[in-house]
Amino acid sequence: MDYKDTLNLPKTSFKMKANLKTKEPETLKKWEKMNLEHYIRKERENAPTYILHDGPPYANGHIHIGHALNKVLKDIIIKYKTMKGYNAPYVPGWDTHGLPIEHKVTTDLGEKAKTMSKLEIRKLCEDYALNFVNIQKEEFKRLGIRGDWENPYVTLKPEYEAKVLEILKKMVEDGNVFRNKKPIYWCPSCETALAEAEIEYHDHTSHSIYVKFELEDEPNTYVVIWTTTPWTLPANVAIALHPDFDYVKVQVGNEKWILAKGLMENLLNIAGVKDYEILEEFKGKDLEYKKAKHPFMNRESLIVLADYVTLEDGTGCVHTAPGHGAEDYQTGLKYKLPVLSPVNHKGIFTDEAGKYKGLHIWKANKIIINDLRESGHLIAQTDIRHSYPHCWRCKNPVIFRATEQWFISVDKNNLREKALDEIKKVKWIPDWGENRITAMVQDRPDWCISRQRAWGIPIPALYCEDCGETYIDPIVMDKVIEIVEKEGTNTWYERNVKDFLPEGYKCKKCGGTHFKKEEDILDVWIDSGSSWDAVVNVRKDLNKYPVDLYLEGTDQHRGWFQSSLFLSVAKNGIAPYETVLTHGFIKDKDGRKMSKSLGNVISPFDVIEKYGADILRLWVASSDYRGDIRVSFDILKQQTEVYRKYRNTIRFLLGNTSDFDPQSDSVPYEKMEELDKWAMMKIHQLIEKVTEAYENYEFFRVHHLINKFCTVEMSSIYLDIIKDRIYTELPKSKLRRSAQTVMYEALVVLTKLMVPLLAFTTEEIYSYLPTKKYETVQLEKWPEVNMNYIDKKLEEKWNKIFQLREDVTKALEEKRREKFIGHPLDAKIIVEPKSPELKEILNEYDPYFIADLFITSQFELGTVDEGFEGEYSKVKVVKAEGKKCERCWKIHPEVGKNEKYPDACPRCVNVLEQL
Repeated sequence: MDYKDTLNLPKTSFKMKANLKTKEPETLKKWEKMNLEHYIRKERENAPTYILHDGPPYANGHIHIGHALNKVLKDIIIKYKTMKGYNAPYVPGWDTHGLPIEHKVTTDLGEKAKTMSKLEIRKLCEDYALNFVNIQKEEFKRLGIRGDWENPYVTLKPEYEAKVLEILKKMVEDGNVFRNKKPIYWCPSCETALAEAEIEYHDHTSHSIYVKFELEDEPNTYVVIWTTTPWTLPANVAIALHPDFDYVKVQVGNEKWILAKGLMENLLNIAGVKDYEILEEFKGKDLEYKKAKHPFMNRESLIVLADYVTLEDGTGCVHTAPGHGAEDYQTGLKYKLPVLSPVNHKGIFTDEAGKYKGLHIWKANKIIINDLRESGHLIAQTDIRHSYPHCWRCKNPVIFRATEQWFISVDKNNLREKALDEIKKVKWIPDWGENRITAMVQDRPDWCISRQRAWGIPIPALYCEDCGETYIDPIVMDKVIEIVEKEGTNTWYERNVKDFLPEGYKCKKCGGTHFKKEEDILDVWIDSGSSWDAVVNVRKDLNKYPVDLYLEGTDQHRGWFQSSLFLSVAKNGIAPYETVLTHGFIKDKDGRKMSKSLGNVISPFDVIEKYGADILRLWVASSDYRGDIRVSFDILKQQTEVYRKYRNTIRFLLGNTSDFDPQSDSVPYEKMEELDKWAMMKIHQLIEKVTEAYENYEFFRVHHLINKFCTVEMSSIYLDIIKDRIYTELPKSKLRRSAQTVMYEALVVLTKLMVPLLAFTTEEIYSYLPTKKYETVQLEKWPEVNMNYIDKKLEEKWNKIFQLREDVTKALEEKRREKFIGHPLDAKIIVEPKSPELKEILNEYDPYFIADLFITSQFELGTVDEGFEGEYSKVKVVKAEGKKCERCWKIHPEVGKNEKYPDACPRCVNVLEQL
């Protein structure tokens, strides 16, 4: 007889093959049709607010895998918080001003760019930026990122620009903004000033030279300096010594050299000097205010003292050019030294450099060294490989150059101290982020906020043509802000200066009435650093300040986190965020940085095309983002296996609950089978652990816990054991309904727990659930732990049974390898437990129930002389007694004794008679 139609076989149209790259766009259309963001906002409008404020990516090019990592991490949090009952609006943003966009536009224009006005270039930059805002918007949506895509924030919008200028105005009024000639990072390639946050450090080879400066009042006595920037020597005005170090005067041939005692042997080795004599020893402070002759400029070089002089390299006598170094500049202020910077915006020497005028500084290095060699002032030259500052945009080396720039004083009004106090109040994840940003804020110089470019928010400064004074006036700024809010900052370049001046306006210094507009623009970090005010404090749907969370890469400790902190503290005295979470950078499988030259770049769209966005999301969740994250197609393929296990578990649960109505068919916990109670406990322990992991932003733990639950607790144990009863028992029997109650609970819980990770797949699963309340699973309530299901005694008892099950499984495997049995159902097992406690536990149950636990036909508790020696028991595997039941495949002695169903076992006969 064919018993197939008498079995409760699984039924579901939920496919084993996901076909994500076809199905995901269909889900996106569904979300668009229901206006997902609006629908969720409406449902949550009265809920408590949770704000994750988006750090704006740069609107320049297509998104890369780093963008995908960042946006998916944010989306996981937003989806989780929404299901936890929060109103969690996510407003994506874009940074749209700055050098990278202008650089791309002017490069594409070529020579034509030089003939165009700033206004014309600005309009092209705006078009370029807005085009990539639209491109990136669609790319982010494809990743399943939920947000207010119709109303993002864009830093070039007039209302945003006006808010940035309001913050600047407050700082001008407080006296934190000033103009000064001081050395700042300058990129000769991009022809603009740079802030600390726009600097990257890369290895660079420099010329390392030792040069003699002759003392004015001691012929043939030389102070020996060391430098790795020969091009800065034309600007030398001093030599710095440490006041407390020991210095020596050494006789070398007919010359006397002065240098630090601790570095003497190193220099003499490099110079190849073997015969020398130490004539004198003295402290650095003994030489203060002595004068030396510059080796090639008609100028003296003053001996000064400075604590930053070290004995790590060089001679302990530091070449000092206040126009080309931050520490040199501070020393220059102390000793009233001239600030010389004979280099123009392109890195070419000016008239002040004398014979080197017209030379580019990098080319001048070798010429200056050669001249020093010929004049006899060069003691030695080597090349040195060291970490050197480079421009974040063009990747070329930068210089320190003294120019007139606008700065924010980080010490005026105790701004630095206030910022440091606020850092302590913020929760930093990982916690080392606090030390990192603290060190950066403690050590940072004043913030250079002006840039000599076209594309950005202009600094509304006036130049008085009558007295030459340049200044920013808050009264003028009020007028500028009023106009900018309506027309945008292009108006600064379009309108006459008089349009921005109040009636009868006069220069604050001389009373003059003739003005020009300054055309420097603001550092782009001021733009994005103002978003807490220009976005969060403006939009009614956000309106929570400080916000709950900022989440970006670790480079933002000196970028967006820091600029936002300083501006927020300057305006309101508080940090703009309560928690800051950082992630590492993407590396390839070998730990190398991704670059086109290495050919190891993986585009998120290559991944989507091959596997689907949910696999990319699963990879993000699996990564411990607190360090750098590795990716390759091999690593991604591992996630497809994890995904398959999850999907197959869901498919099994759907298929075997297709005839189950949770409203009418559920079995109360008290009446459940004991094994089902154990499984229910495991489900609720999973909820507890996974929720804790989400709360701690440990998504890699969520990934691991759910994967382990599907693989071990479900597939390998529970579903394996109950398969027999859900297929063979009466459809509505308590035995089957008890198992189905657990399976349905597991199905709903696993779906909800995975919503933040698998945005598309969980939406697909949700469409199969009979208990869905909403149009989207993203509005479902997060599962809660039912403590009634947590029974520690039950857990301990079943842990012992499952330990025994491992022994039995090994014994069965051994017999299968020996071909003694083909399937475990061919076997009867005889078990001799090694502990009385285990024996007592087994005695509580019917032998056929125990046999079901081990997927065997028969079980006997007895004595084992020869058998498998397990950790918890001795196990003997023998052939099961009787014939095989053609319905359930178990072997039973009673098979063949029923006339109507001669090839069925008693259990199956009983079921068949009631069908």
